[in-house]
Amino acid sequence: MKEIARSRYLAKLESRRENGLVKILTGIRGCGKSYLLDPIFRRALVASGVPEDHILRIDLEREENRRYWHDPGAFCSYIRSFLKDDAGMHYLLLDEIQRVDEFESVLNGLLQEWNADVYVTGSSARFLSKDVITEFRGRGDEVRVRPLTFEEFLGGREGDRGEALGEYLTYGGMPLVLSKETNEEKAAYLKDFLDETCFPEIAGRHGIRRKDTLGATADILAVSIGSPTNPLRIHEAFRKSGGAGLAPNTVSSALASLEDAFVVEKAARFDIRRRRRIGTPAKYYFTDLGLRNAQLGFRGRDELRLMENLVFNELQGRGFEVAVGAVEARERNGSRKLEEIDFVCDKGSRRYYFQTALCLEDREKTVEVSEPLLRVRDNFRKIIIVRQHWARPWHTEDGILVLGLSDFLLDPKSIDF
Repeated sequence: MKEIARSRYLAKLESRRENGLVKILTGIRGCGKSYLLDPIFRRALVASGVPEDHILRIDLEREENRRYWHDPGAFCSYIRSFLKDDAGMHYLLLDEIQRVDEFESVLNGLLQEWNADVYVTGSSARFLSKDVITEFRGRGDEVRVRPLTFEEFLGGREGDRGEALGEYLTYGGMPLVLSKETNEEKAAYLKDFLDETCFPEIAGRHGIRRKDTLGATADILAVSIGSPTNPLRIHEAFRKSGGAGLAPNTVSSALASLEDAFVVEKAARFDIRRRRRIGTPAKYYFTDLGLRNAQLGFRGRDELRLMENLVFNELQGRGFEVAVGAVEARERNGSRKLEEIDFVCDKGSRRYYFQTALCLEDREKTVEVSEPLLRVRDNFRKIIIVRQHWARPWHTEDGILVLGLSDFLLDPKSIDF
């Protein structure tokens, strides 16, 4: 398995050096946070001129460091003994920090040290929670780490680009997938990750007693990628499938906990004409496609839904604010309805509208896919992404850019073609 540089995240860490905040690497367990911190970031520090003896990495999962789990005072004393009384900055790389009791107070205390720059990771459901930043009272700086992008995945394996994309759509971008030799090993790793690690940790954090709650909710979300939903709809789907006793508020709690631990992400709907968000229903996408497929036992493969999820993940990773677009259309009888645009994406003053399609096989299909985009009366760029990896960028007669999925994934500048 080749080493993957994770350049996007390394740049974020380097830009945050010595900013007076705790740098907190968050993201779903197993996405590569620890490896990013050491060796990738550690090597970058040394290459920039930081002396080796000014970098302290503590992996709190190691046997020799377990004595600090329930003795935060001893942990702080050990770290302070490392801080030399000289003019140089010291870099603290603390892996699995949630193992230490009262770790929030420990980190806030370390911020008082003028010559300490602190970076932490954690892999418990508690630490992965979205609200972890509030524990530091505005003194934390989050770096959200995601599973491998397709570009990173492609760089970590041998073979044809088209074949790699098919594999990525099936097994996703969890880094350890690349270390597995066979499809059976990849599938087993992803399923075990959900059942033996991810769901138990989430249930423990949120006090979810029914073992089937998270799995049932994840099942319905996995099937309904690309469809607006809410807890009541999930409850109803569960009831119709033969489930019993799963109340709407229980579903709501399970849904929130899956989002909280970065298993799924929510995309709110956005009324383009009225320029406001629509509270419910919303869409949910899996942070990693391999986990989505594993939840369904690698059955029910829907290429368009997977593609839509992949485009959402890529846009999120590029730092866009992503919503599902709703644009008003008038029916022949004079009534009005909201048509959907897959994604409305904002970054600063820039906005892009995206639709996804497996292919545009003829003019009729092109008109069908383009129609919601053409209802938007502004001059921001409108893009259709198609599945064919061989498709070259082109424009429809209405000026809409058509991009192949591979070009979109591998070239961030392609959307401005």
